[in-house]
Amino acid sequence: MTVSVAGKARHYRTVAFDPRQNAVLLIEQRLLPHRFQIVAMRDYRETARAIKDMIVRGAGAIGATAAYGLAQGARAFHGDNNEKFSDYLETVYQTLKSARPTAVDPVNAMDEVRRVISAGKTVAERQKLALDAAEKFADEDVAHCEAIGRHGAKLIRSGMNVLTHCNAGWLAFVDIGSATAPMYAAQAAGKKFHVFCDETRPRCQGATLTAWELAQQRISHEVIADNAAGHLMQRGEIDLVIVGSDRTL
Repeated sequence: MTVSVAGKARHYRTVAFDPRQNAVLLIEQRLLPHRFQIVAMRDYRETARAIKDMIVRGAGAIGATAAYGLAQGARAFHGDNNEKFSDYLETVYQTLKSARPTAVDPVNAMDEVRRVISAGKTVAERQKLALDAAEKFADEDVAHCEAIGRHGAKLIRSGMNVLTHCNAGWLAFVDIGSATAPMYAAQAAGKKFHVFCDETRPRCQGATLTAWELAQQRISHEVIADNAAGHLMQRGEIDLVIVGSDRTL
């Protein structure tokens, strides 16, 4: 997503990695919409706290953060003893897993990183594989969101009123988002539409995050109280509802 800060526009990912500093880079989402800031998590414990304290949130975003955190921890290990490295990596894994025990995405992401690591023969090789796997996970998250956008854009027609709830946008993933992806793709195709953003109590992620995203993208929108959504639907003023779903039974 492109963000304008102090009059300058630049592309950012919600989650990124600086290999030179071995740091996970995150958007401090608790400061939005009033301030945009990138924060660097310097070790895997800080990365776990970022997930726990909701500096970063959203299914895809915390999955990528955990994947990078596991690679970050792996890269911080000194020595060439494979057995000690494996024991140490298990500590890193459990620390990141416990940061959000109800979430499946961090576990799935780290399990994939560990699967890739297992092919390495030396500690150095396993450290490299860890970061490669984390980068691949993040890139695939973006690709999945792009695919959602391509398919979902067909549902949006010019003149529609679209309703959203909470934030399943770019800030909840590495880039683009799930629920917002069709909107961004439809906008790119030249369609004009309006979005009603439920405020989404108690953390108001619709009002503080989704509305901010749409403003950055210059998509027509307004924030409504959660209770107003039913009223608008009853009056026939909502044409389409798009929400995120990270697990469906």
